[in-house]
Amino acid sequence: MKGRMIVLDHVGGREAAALMVDGILQDLMIDDEGAPRPGAIFRAICDRPLKGQGGMMLRLPDGEIAFLRHGKGLAPGQAILVQVTGYADDGKAIPVTDRVLFKSRYAIVTPGKPGINVSRQIKEDDVRERLLACAHDAGVSDGFGLILRSSCEAASEEDIGEDIAAMDALAAAIMADTDGVAEMLTEGDGPHGLAWREWVEAAQVVTDDGGFEDHGVLDQIAAIASPRVALEASAFMYVEPTHALIAVDVNTGGDTSPASSLKANLAACKVLPRALRLRGLGGQIVIDMAPMPKTMRKQVEAAMRSAFRADSIDTALVGWTPLGHFELQRKRERLPIPMGLA
Repeated sequence: MKGRMIVLDHVGGREAAALMVDGILQDLMIDDEGAPRPGAIFRAICDRPLKGQGGMMLRLPDGEIAFLRHGKGLAPGQAILVQVTGYADDGKAIPVTDRVLFKSRYAIVTPGKPGINVSRQIKEDDVRERLLACAHDAGVSDGFGLILRSSCEAASEEDIGEDIAAMDALAAAIMADTDGVAEMLTEGDGPHGLAWREWVEAAQVVTDDGGFEDHGVLDQIAAIASPRVALEASAFMYVEPTHALIAVDVNTGGDTSPASSLKANLAACKVLPRALRLRGLGGQIVIDMAPMPKTMRKQVEAAMRSAFRADSIDTALVGWTPLGHFELQRKRERLPIPMGLA
């Protein structure tokens, strides 16, 4: 099928959302049964400072522990509002921030950071002026700021105004609820909510039960179970998580032409964001490129930068190691797709 399709369903008893483009699975979100979702807001209790690191360990409900990187000025026993920023490695504390944001499809309300801003992706001056006027008309509570997202460009002023009002009301209620024991105040968006919030381009939306099976999503999820990813011609790469990092190995296959290594490496750069996204992989990533002269590295870096620029998950391109590997650092916004579901 041509065009974009968003399929909302359940798989393995978990809420799930899939984004298909021309019949190819481009993004996949599957809810986790146990860990707090990124974006969830807690009233946490300061437990103990980490001397030498400047951080603070926090107590969450049900005995869970969180880590706040910047804990200066906080004291044990103090209540603080924090927001989950990602998933933790096994046995480690949940990463949180005290810079709480309230994010929706069109608007982001920023308590403690007043001011109104429009996404830099919106370039047209007349559109920016229209959106700023809409934002000023809607307004937010004292001490709050507002960011209008790129999705506002094609939205009606009525929809934007309703979104701003909803986020402002939620922010005002949560930010006033600072006293008490450790408690979850918002649970964060699940896959269906995230799909509405983040996949904003025009698309056919399928909500019928069994949509994953009817539209071939399950078959493509099954393919994720294999670490092997086909590239152009006979080239391929392996994407394999280990306890320490994500290892990516690029191979030329049966191509023995002089340019085979460069072609394979450029192809790997192009498909790597999708391969990581569909598998829910993040953290440290080490890529063993097909052997090539150092003079070709700039081409590969440019291709890598271009590929990850369009990706929805923050990824830092760290650079080359002495052994010729290329390193990335990717935010852990999702958990690895359970193999039992694939």
